[in-house]
Amino acid sequence: MEGQSDFNRWFGRAKTLVLQPTTLCNLDCVYCYLPFRRLGNEMSSEVARAVAASAVDLTDSGDELDIVWHGGEPLALGRRKFAALLAPFEELRHAGRIQHSVQTNATLIDDEWCDLLAQYQIHVGVSIDGPAALNTRRVDLRGRPAFDRIVRGIRRLANYGIRFSLIAVVGAEGIKQPESLLDFLADLGPHTIGLNVEEMEGVNDQQCGITQDQAERFWYGVLNWRKTHDGGPALRELDRLADYLGLARSGRGDEWCRYGLDPIPTVSVDGDVVLLSPELAGIGDDAYGDFLAGNVRSQSIASMLDQAHRLRYAREFMAGLRRCEAECEFWDFCRGAQACNRYFENGSFATTETDYCRLTRQALITALYTATTKEIAT
Repeated sequence: MEGQSDFNRWFGRAKTLVLQPTTLCNLDCVYCYLPFRRLGNEMSSEVARAVAASAVDLTDSGDELDIVWHGGEPLALGRRKFAALLAPFEELRHAGRIQHSVQTNATLIDDEWCDLLAQYQIHVGVSIDGPAALNTRRVDLRGRPAFDRIVRGIRRLANYGIRFSLIAVVGAEGIKQPESLLDFLADLGPHTIGLNVEEMEGVNDQQCGITQDQAERFWYGVLNWRKTHDGGPALRELDRLADYLGLARSGRGDEWCRYGLDPIPTVSVDGDVVLLSPELAGIGDDAYGDFLAGNVRSQSIASMLDQAHRLRYAREFMAGLRRCEAECEFWDFCRGAQACNRYFENGSFATTETDYCRLTRQALITALYTATTKEIAT
């Protein structure tokens, strides 16, 4: 059985702590993975204080911890309640030990929300899948398109001078048009764009139908777009690839290999904690004890991480990582992909290749190879 030293081999310190302030979301996106998004469960100040106490231990090395508020729709909690959850972290924030981030659909953003986001220096990520024709699966609880409200919220952030990133779920239509998708997203003025090829996860149990060839052509288009938009926003996936290649070219590729995976402790509204993937929160599975590492009201997150090797799904995931390391030609860059994709796609954490691997990691590398060989040939 794997012990703590094995867990430490694969995982580094927790750099990200995901908090669910409310299960409620005011949208009902077709591909959403969250099981309780129509329920109005809310995190209490007691849970927030317990998380802040755990954050003291997690930041004692001096490294900054990113506190990511991720629902549901975090802003559905309301400004007063949200500010009350932020309050226990203020001493840590002023000491430079934590940084708040929020992932939002932006439909609720108004001037008062902009004031709060600016006051607490919260990094803002907005989910939008592209122009209206590509955003049709992002609808409200009555099935009405949310596109205009999302764009209005983004414009308000921009007018207020708040930096924001965009994350787009790339589905079967978006995968065919990378250049026009990126043109639209870049025109909104983000500092970073993230591209999530649609995945099967959580209660979203539908295969996206995107082939590896389509994904490779998509990433090839993304690479070409980047070449002609040097002054544009950063592209998250290309930046990650550039970091890897930069270290490899400088003979320091072993530094990339030493970067441990983030265990990503995720705290639900009631204080329950899951590890490895936020998508596991709220998912029931008797075999894995509902993936719970503990509850932050009675146990520190640091102690949960110390005992993480005892969790069945963590042990299985480490077994899968060993197989990836031994078998996969993309290992040096990929480093094992995502735990949740193995579970939701393959039914086991001990498996290896997933659609996420093929469509996001492998297709990006093969697209770069295609682009490079074409440049050399011309």
